[in-house]
Amino acid sequence: MSNGGGEVVHGYPHLDTARAAITALYHRLSADGVRAYDTSVAPADVAFSDLDDLHLGTQRVAHALVRQLRLPDARMIVSFREMTHAAHVELTAGPEYFIELNNRFRTHRRDIGAALAHEITHVLLHRLGLTFPGTRDNEILTDTATTYLGAGWLLLDAYREDRDSSQKLGYLTPEEFGYVLAKRAAVFDEDPRIWFTSPQAYTAYTKGSVRAERDERRPPLTTAGWTGRHRYAKDRRRALEEPGAAPDPAVPYSFETLPDGPRVSFPCPTCLQRIRVPVRGRVRARCGLCGSVLHCDT
Repeated sequence: MSNGGGEVVHGYPHLDTARAAITALYHRLSADGVRAYDTSVAPADVAFSDLDDLHLGTQRVAHALVRQLRLPDARMIVSFREMTHAAHVELTAGPEYFIELNNRFRTHRRDIGAALAHEITHVLLHRLGLTFPGTRDNEILTDTATTYLGAGWLLLDAYREDRDSSQKLGYLTPEEFGYVLAKRAAVFDEDPRIWFTSPQAYTAYTKGSVRAERDERRPPLTTAGWTGRHRYAKDRRRALEEPGAAPDPAVPYSFETLPDGPRVSFPCPTCLQRIRVPVRGRVRARCGLCGSVLHCDT
C-alpha cells in the first residue's frame, strides 16, 4: 500500500479504472452481494486512542474490519517494521494472513484503521479471485473496493494537507476517494461526512460528490440538463443521418443501427455497466447488473 509521500496528486486521473472496479465488484459479488455491505464500519469500532495497547488495539481494529468485509474465518496477524510503503499483506491460502505496518503507525495510531482496511480488502479480493492486470490498476481496484464496501471512508479521512506537510494513503486521489464514497452513499443512503475528522477529507468528498452526481444527470437520462439534452439531440440526429459514424469520445453515450432500429448505449449511473436501449423517446430501462431502474428520453 502506498503511503502517499510527497506532493498529493489531485483531480481524477484514475477515474476510468475506479469506475471499472465498481462494475467488476457488481459482476463478482452480484447486486445482492454488494447490498450485503449496506452498513459502513462504525467510527467507534475502529477508534484508536493513544492510551490503548498498541498490539491489542491493532488486533481489535483488524477484527472489526474483518467483520465489515465479511471475512469471518480470516485471522490477521499484524506486526510493525521499518518499510518504504505504508503496509503490506502476505496473500496465502489462509486462514491466517500476515500484515506488516510501517513503524510510523506506532505513533500515528489514528490511521491504523485506514492502512488495515486496504490490506484486508486485498485478502477479500484474493479470496474472490478478483484482480486487475498491473500493480497500479490492481491497487486502484483495492482502494475502490475498500471504499465501496464500507471501509474506505477511513482512507479518505487519513488525508491531511496544509502549507507545511501532507499525508495521503492509497492510490486514488482524495477527490476520487470522494467520488467512490459518494457513489456508495447514493446506493445505501449514507452521509459519511459526519465521520470525517480531517477538514481536507470533507472538502475532497464534497468535490467527489459533485462529480458523482453528474453521472445521474447525463443523457439520455431524463434528469439531464438542457445543455446535455441539446447536445444529445444533435448527436442523435447525426448518428441517424450518418450510420456507422465514429462516436464522440467526449460524451458517455454512443449510437448504433441494428435491424430492429437504432439503439443508444450508455453507462448505468449506479454500477457503470453499459446499457443499450432503443432510440424511441421516453423509455424505462432496468440495468441487468445492479437492478437500477432508469428513466430515459432517447
